[in-house]
Amino acid sequence: MKKLLRILLALLAAGILFYLGVVAMVMIRSGNIPQAENYDAIIILGAQVKPDGTPNLQLQWRLDAGIEAWVRHPSCVLVVCGAQGSDEPAPEGEVMEAYLIAHGIPADAVLKDTSSFNTRENLMNAADLLEGREVHSVGIVTSDYHVARALALARDVGFEDAQGIPSPTLGGWHRVKNVGREGIAWIKYWAEKLLGIEISNSNFKLRSIKRAEP
Repeated sequence: MKKLLRILLALLAAGILFYLGVVAMVMIRSGNIPQAENYDAIIILGAQVKPDGTPNLQLQWRLDAGIEAWVRHPSCVLVVCGAQGSDEPAPEGEVMEAYLIAHGIPADAVLKDTSSFNTRENLMNAADLLEGREVHSVGIVTSDYHVARALALARDVGFEDAQGIPSPTLGGWHRVKNVGREGIAWIKYWAEKLLGIEISNSNFKLRSIKRAEP
C-alpha cells in the first residue's frame, strides 16, 4: 500500500508540475504575440453578453481591437462568431454585429455566425462564411491569453496563415482564473489532437474532429 501511495503521489506531483508548465507557457505566449499585418479578413471570437444585451468588458475589448484592425485594413471583411448561451439574452454574433455597426463599421463589411459554442466551431463557421472569397490570411481577434490556442485551432481548420490580434484582459484574480482555465484548455486540445476527437464541454460527448481539406 505504501508503494502504491508513493506512486500515486509521484503521478499527482508530475501532473501538477506539467499543468504549471502549461500555465507558464500560456503566460509567456500571451506576452509575445507578433504584430499582425497583411490580413484579408478579420475574425472576432465571441465572449459573454451581459443580461442587458451589451457585450461584457472582455467582449467589448475584442470588438474594439477588431475595429482598430479593420481601420488599418478597411478592405477587410469582419466575421463575428458566437451562439446564445443559456444565460445570454441574444446570440453573441448578433450583439457583436450591432456593436460594430454602431461604431462605424459598414453593415456589408460584417458577416456573423450565431451557432458556434466554442473556439473550434467559431473558426469552422467563419471558414464557411468566408468560402468563395479571396482570403489569403486572416487576423484572429481574441483575448491575449487565448491567441496561441486560437491560432493552433485555426491551422487545424484550414487557416494556414492566420495571425493573432490580441485584446486586453482584466488583471488580478480575473487574469489568474483565465490563464488557469486556458492551461486546462490546452491539455484538452492536445488530448483531442492525439485521439482525433472533440470532447464536448457538456455531458462529455465525443465526436470526430473535422479536419482541414488537403
